[in-house]
Amino acid sequence: MSAVVPRVVGVDPGTVSFDVCGLHGEELFLDESLATEDVAALPDLLLEVLRGAGPVDLVVGPSGYGAPWTTADELDDDALDLLLLGEPGLGRGTVIGGMGRALRALRGSGLPVRFAPGVVHLSTVPAHRKVNRIDMGTADKVCAVALAVWDQARRLDLAWARTSFIHLELGGAFTAVTAVEHGAIVDGSGGTSGPLGFRAAGALDGELAFLLGDFPKSCLASGGVAAIVGRPHAAPDELVAAAAGDPRAALAWDAFFEGLAKTVAAQATVVSAPREVLLSGRLSRLAWVFERCRAAFGAVAPVRRVQGFATVAKEAAQGAALLAQGLAGGQCAGLVDAMGLCDVGGTVLDHLYMDGVDEVRSRYRVDATRPPVFSDRREDAC
Repeated sequence: MSAVVPRVVGVDPGTVSFDVCGLHGEELFLDESLATEDVAALPDLLLEVLRGAGPVDLVVGPSGYGAPWTTADELDDDALDLLLLGEPGLGRGTVIGGMGRALRALRGSGLPVRFAPGVVHLSTVPAHRKVNRIDMGTADKVCAVALAVWDQARRLDLAWARTSFIHLELGGAFTAVTAVEHGAIVDGSGGTSGPLGFRAAGALDGELAFLLGDFPKSCLASGGVAAIVGRPHAAPDELVAAAAGDPRAALAWDAFFEGLAKTVAAQATVVSAPREVLLSGRLSRLAWVFERCRAAFGAVAPVRRVQGFATVAKEAAQGAALLAQGLAGGQCAGLVDAMGLCDVGGTVLDHLYMDGVDEVRSRYRVDATRPPVFSDRREDAC
């Protein structure tokens, strides 16, 4: 009997771009990037790219904060609200509103789409690390880690279950740090709960959150390096060039790299012996950023960039394609198993214990009394 060779696609919904990556075995047949603002205005652009690629067996689609391998047919309005975590029923802002329109278009497309889990959905992350956490890493961060597992295993000639590293996703807006041991994610600090990002403030001081009051979701993508410099629309390479002569740029980048170093050190406490610190994302491609990262936390483990197989689509889209390949029974089925991605469950609101969370759960129609349900059976969870 011949091996299954599925034809699959992965999608990464970034703040700056929607990237699309298609695999048929080892053949890369789709490698594109669409501006997020264009997808927000015309979500059918994404459908055109997916349909133009020809018949596919599976698409791992843009998944926001994640869900336990929900299919497009299962994506009702309540599930969509949990993927977005905007105001229920009212996606607002360029990213949230655009993502909502893209998800609704995919829901009615007839394409074989599945939406991936976020870090908080994974049983490989102990429950005590999830206490009062939502953003431990969105679904695209799980996909980016999948590529990093694939890459380290290939480079170091390891079984997937022997990979071990700390992964930094240095995106065009947010920064996320994830800990991987024995091939599985064991902890994470997502873009809104981790270190400073290029556009995003990362974890907020509780007193600042109080003083801001009822602030819009767009605030979560503000306060980063670009805002500190006072050039919120500048490109990363412009502010790298400014670092030598602009005191505010120097301040911003010092805060950025020290925040990364502190978070890497924290994640190193839950990974006994990381083989590497792996970087991906838009900022990681800048040589100056890479060298400063190596200087900041190279003592923890060797610092490397993740090496993928596509030239246009970002790392998370490539990882999503690998996971789609595994879920469809292809050559990366073992990667899905090693990462524990068939053992997922619950919602992003299951681990909250603060005053007011019952009202939040009610708003999103989440049963506060229902514990997360995990399954290790592929036919149930995957």
